[in-house]
Amino acid sequence: MSDRTTSIDSSFAAQFTWDYESTNSNMRRLYEQGKAAQWNATTDIDWSVDLSFDALVTRRPGFSAAPLQVGGRKSPVPPELWDTFNWEYHSWLTSQFLHGEQGALLATSRLVEVVPDIDSKLYAGAQVADEARHVEVYAKYLALLGNSYPVNPALQEMLGDVISESRWDVIYLGMQIIVEGLALAVFRIEHARSFNPVIRRITELVARDEARHVAFGVLALKGMYAELSSRELREREEFVMESALLMARRFRLEEVWQRLDLDVDAGIAYAAEDPAMADFRRLMFSKIVTCLNQLGLMTDTIRSHLRQLTLLRPA
Repeated sequence: MSDRTTSIDSSFAAQFTWDYESTNSNMRRLYEQGKAAQWNATTDIDWSVDLSFDALVTRRPGFSAAPLQVGGRKSPVPPELWDTFNWEYHSWLTSQFLHGEQGALLATSRLVEVVPDIDSKLYAGAQVADEARHVEVYAKYLALLGNSYPVNPALQEMLGDVISESRWDVIYLGMQIIVEGLALAVFRIEHARSFNPVIRRITELVARDEARHVAFGVLALKGMYAELSSRELREREEFVMESALLMARRFRLEEVWQRLDLDVDAGIAYAAEDPAMADFRRLMFSKIVTCLNQLGLMTDTIRSHLRQLTLLRPA
């Protein structure tokens, strides 16, 4: 096997349903919205913009306005490397979007097989097309940018956990609520003020899809966790807590510090302790917290865990 591929073992029971009558009007409405909102990565984005470092950094004075520029802890990035850092940070973040979208593509294709009702199967099938388009658009953007990163180890572990999962509700929980919820928040926080029109347009289109995907997860799981046994609920709590830990580790930026040949330990400490970075993480997790509350899964155990990870915003 190539070192550019990873194999994940998984086994699950595919479910046919022979009842084709719609039983969930909200899910069917979401499916109709998804069909109407399809876009084409080739024709709906102007790819003629110069995406070189020189064009985006040297000629755009707003480029260096990034989340790590301010805060209470001294930045490990020397002033002369600040533009380069922002270029690498943007490349790293967008690369992780690409890898996460491939994970969503695989996970959602599994949902088509394992969910029990026809409305969910139809919407999951439509989302597979969305995720394929997201992989296409981010891969094309990074190729034109000329700078990319491999999948972050914490993200890879998280995606592997979801893909190897046999319980359909946990696939929803991991992908639709945690990974997609985190992505939606990051899109709105980070790239809404982006420095080039191409990624701004990509963000606009992808975020529109992701909002439906998160809504899909909430609709599918609504009311489910009130019916679980204490043992089953504890298993879901553990999954959420482990996922939160992995997603928090994802933003330590080790790969960026390494590529810039900076002190990795100092960079990790900065990412963990700087107040601006802590606020950034809490904002990123705000959508996940909202969804967990909607699902009745924000237990005292999960709340305490998120607080320990500094992922919970003050009430």
